[in-house]
Amino acid sequence: MLKKVLHLVEEIKDELIILNEYILNNPELGNKEIKACKAHIDLLKKHGFAVEEKYLNIKTAFRAVFKSSKPGPTIAYLAEYDALPEIGHGCGHNILGTTSTGAGIVLSKILSTIGGNVVVFGTPAEETCGAKVDMANKGAFDDITVAMISHPADKHYKSGKSLAMEAIEFTFKGRTAHAAACPEKGINALDAVINTFNNINALREHIKSDARVHGIIKEGGKAANIVPDLAIAQFYVRATTKSYLKELVEKVKNCAKGASIATGTELEIRNYEYSYDNLVTNQKLSEAYCKRLKDMGIEKIYEPKESFGSLDTGNVSHICPTIHPYFSISKTPIASHTKEFRDATNKPFAYNQMFKTIGALVLTGIDVIENHDLLHNIQKEFTCAKK
Repeated sequence: MLKKVLHLVEEIKDELIILNEYILNNPELGNKEIKACKAHIDLLKKHGFAVEEKYLNIKTAFRAVFKSSKPGPTIAYLAEYDALPEIGHGCGHNILGTTSTGAGIVLSKILSTIGGNVVVFGTPAEETCGAKVDMANKGAFDDITVAMISHPADKHYKSGKSLAMEAIEFTFKGRTAHAAACPEKGINALDAVINTFNNINALREHIKSDARVHGIIKEGGKAANIVPDLAIAQFYVRATTKSYLKELVEKVKNCAKGASIATGTELEIRNYEYSYDNLVTNQKLSEAYCKRLKDMGIEKIYEPKESFGSLDTGNVSHICPTIHPYFSISKTPIASHTKEFRDATNKPFAYNQMFKTIGALVLTGIDVIENHDLLHNIQKEFTCAKK
């Protein structure tokens, strides 16, 4: 099967390079990826996929399905294709999405022999409001057996973890007054924001070391001689588990509530972005992938990257067994979210690693379909992790 996969990857190499370069040269921000979305869809349709466009009423999302005539597991690959402001594809989502679409196409050409189905999901706006969150909430992954995605990086890393995250906005409303002539008539909303920050800073002594709380003052008044009647603060609250995140969020909210009481302001609380679940890597699936990556010639696979960030793939991992490894696009260390990282995605080395990663993703999908013991162990681990 390895030789067959290598042959199939070789057959579509040129198409994948064209797809990658086109998206690289036409960067689009989250939920505005019109060209990128269409490019993926056109290629998937060319290879026989049935595509549902504007999936779940998300303008630049899609669900591309290739079903075999034989029953079996459904393998999903997750494609991202949004860019960053100013530097374009500094996170490499052009090559990430191409890798997932490539894996889906190659696997589809083997299903007539082994059975099962393959789905490629187009998932917009990973850098901002994470469409996978909405998709997970609406049942997009409920019938998926396993989901896989591999992100470009400086090295090949095993799938690890990410932090659960809530984005909380505090709006304090007070009353204006002349700050010098009659300050006693005012209610200072900015004081409430400053007290909130101070309360949270005091809280830091008593939170877990791997949790994170960080924020900004979005609105703090208009002029120094006017008591601010409106002030807004936005925070990200992150933790390694959903359960601890819930506990920590309540404490952060209490910091704001206390500040509101102390200043006499009115307080409104809302989530201003989607909440991300922590990534739960399915270790059995990860082991199968790493084995296949070695079969593709990758000798060194590093332990998971230590991450204090958050991924919308985390929400997927709570619905079905999921992995989110990383693949190398550079022979030397290179930082993401940079122009150098962007440029590296269109170099011969990056393409070579991409093709090997596609092969590993496809071979892992084949293993899940054919190896019933592997699938049983993957599902058993997933069930135990949810308890």
